[in-house]
Amino acid sequence: MDALIRALRWDFNGEILVDEPMSKHTTYKIGGPASYFVTVDDLGSLTTLCKALEGLGWVWFVIGSGSNLLVSDEGFAGVVIKLGEAFDGCKYDPETGIISAGCACRLSRVVSEAATQNRSGMEFAVGTPGTVGGALRMNAGTSRDYLGSRVVSVTTLRPGMGLVKYDAAEISWSYRSSSIPADEIIVECEIATRQPEDDDVRGRMIRALERRKKTQPLGLPSCGSVFQNPEKDSAGRLIENVGLKGASCGGAAFSSLHANFIVNTGQATADEVLTLIHAAQDAVMDKYQIHLTPEVRFLGFS
Repeated sequence: MDALIRALRWDFNGEILVDEPMSKHTTYKIGGPASYFVTVDDLGSLTTLCKALEGLGWVWFVIGSGSNLLVSDEGFAGVVIKLGEAFDGCKYDPETGIISAGCACRLSRVVSEAATQNRSGMEFAVGTPGTVGGALRMNAGTSRDYLGSRVVSVTTLRPGMGLVKYDAAEISWSYRSSSIPADEIIVECEIATRQPEDDDVRGRMIRALERRKKTQPLGLPSCGSVFQNPEKDSAGRLIENVGLKGASCGGAAFSSLHANFIVNTGQATADEVLTLIHAAQDAVMDKYQIHLTPEVRFLGFS
């Protein structure tokens, strides 16, 4: 920690924690300690931090709400960066219909803002957990409707270079991924909304949320969907058909409500979750010759 503090300027705004349990920062409630957990309160401090880490040669990883992340039981031998309040803005422009949102802003807040303004376009994201930054990185949504199709621009911080603004057309969007460079930190974005065909935007959102509550295990810690859906098929259907729905390993279990969710029923470990992930991949490959691609991101695994 002393080396990091020395490398930062005196005007760094944020907090540095040593050996911080990542179980406190993931929706799975799982994960060993990160060597350093740094919360950054403004853009200048983020720039300073990136420069310091480059000089030290330390590896780093940016998280949002940890809703799509499985951290190793051994933790992460590096620096976890979390962006603070300065990156949590959300503002609607009535002249353009654009919502400007910081990377640390919850996606649910953007959805709520669209509903408040009676603007359409964000109904698909109702109930989707996580922050805007994470949602952009993985192009959150469904195979039919996704965040990338609403994006006007994305601004990132390119360490050593400064801010970079990408127009939507400069970014390639695909199912559960985007071409935003992995070594750049998403700072903010602009999201387009549209005039609705009717005045039932909020009603559609409420009905979508009710459907999600009935079909997904929202009452237990999880990372959301574990696997991407194969083309023209459903990962949940495949896992159920190989007999794994409800199967468990220690404190981890495939949800009996939705087989593409692995839930933490109490004191699950990352290794137990990983065991179930591999079991599903092996069983589905054996029966269907289909490889299930994880949607969850992994941190700290060799």
